Amino acid sequence: MSERITERDRRARISAYAAFAVQGLCFASLVTQVPQMQKAHHLSDATLSLVLLMVPLVAGAGSVVSGALFKRLGSGLVLRIAQPAVAVTIVLIGATGDNDIALYGAVALFGLFVGAVDASMNAQAIAVERRYGMSLITGFYAVWSVAGIIGGLWASATNKLDLSLLTGFGIAAAIGIVASLATGPRLYRREEEGDGPSAEELKAAGRSVPWRPILIVGAAMAVAYLADSAISSYGAKYLDDELSASDWVAPLGYVAYQITMVISRAVADLGVRRSGPVQVVRLGGLIGIVGMAGVVAAPNAAVAIAAFAVAGLGLSVIAPVSFSAAGRVDPTGLGVAVARVNIFNYVGFVLGAAVVGAIAPVSHSHGLRLAFIVPTVLIVVVFVTAKGFAPKPVEGADPNTPAMERPMA
Repeated sequence: MSERITERDRRARISAYAAFAVQGLCFASLVTQVPQMQKAHHLSDATLSLVLLMVPLVAGAGSVVSGALFKRLGSGLVLRIAQPAVAVTIVLIGATGDNDIALYGAVALFGLFVGAVDASMNAQAIAVERRYGMSLITGFYAVWSVAGIIGGLWASATNKLDLSLLTGFGIAAAIGIVASLATGPRLYRREEEGDGPSAEELKAAGRSVPWRPILIVGAAMAVAYLADSAISSYGAKYLDDELSASDWVAPLGYVAYQITMVISRAVADLGVRRSGPVQVVRLGGLIGIVGMAGVVAAPNAAVAIAAFAVAGLGLSVIAPVSFSAAGRVDPTGLGVAVARVNIFNYVGFVLGAAVVGAIAPVSHSHGLRLAFIVPTVLIVVVFVTAKGFAPKPVEGADPNTPAMERPMA
């Protein structure tokens, strides 16, 4: 750790933790209530699929737009604006009643601001890492997951208490807004973040980073996020519709998934040090397949929830190890390889929403069960690409390049 760490740096670190927590809470509070939203608006499965697909598509645009603002405004100011806006939009979604047009608009705004927060909170986390001189990213995502667990449990409680969507979303949003407004002023300002590389420097650096190893680990990353997208967007609906779970039980699949992700990521680094990245990825892929197969075959909600937990245990290791592999082939020190691998998590998330959404309406009684077969089969890609997670290091590359990713849901 750098000896120059100041109280200012510690406050910025705590504020960045708070940003990840608020994002995890708001995201989980919303996605675990997908079945309730569908019922409130009387949406067909096909229409619901389009609504859910809108989120990652618009989020990608929000991430790009916010990134363009960083150089002028700084990621801290963007985060201070976008994060309370995310909380407000989930309230708007809850307040739409049965007005479908209002729902579409509110969901689009949610996606836009979620993308902006994803980019800006990651930028703050990287700035914190830079000042501390050590890898801290896993801790930020652990906070995100823990807050997601709380959000899922809150959704379960609101359904058990028969609270309206507006009330449930409103309470979660209020907590998020208060936390964001209280900690936002302590985020790093534009002048404290430091200047990133110029466009010319990035262009020159890009030519020295090989694409082949990026494509190999990127394929595994895309598959992992495809499965993650299916679970986060449709897990609660699967439990509710096809396994006849009670309204308060449906969010618990997401909760179980997040709990095991936290556990797995807490020990993944030790596994890599002892057995190497290839073995960890293969084991993660195998556990992920077992979990997803259990989801497909589940005869009831209890078995499905346990299967979601198993899937989270395996899938959670793929993204962090992907970024480590990217660091080994990036001699620039500018995060070029990490940025390229990062593209695949958005690709996977969009594909997950699109593929599952397209298959689900095929069969009224078994559509989602059939749809979950797709990510189950595709996880085989992880085995095929596992050797690529130990690429031959490029001279000058740093295997500990900080990871900047969209957190798994």
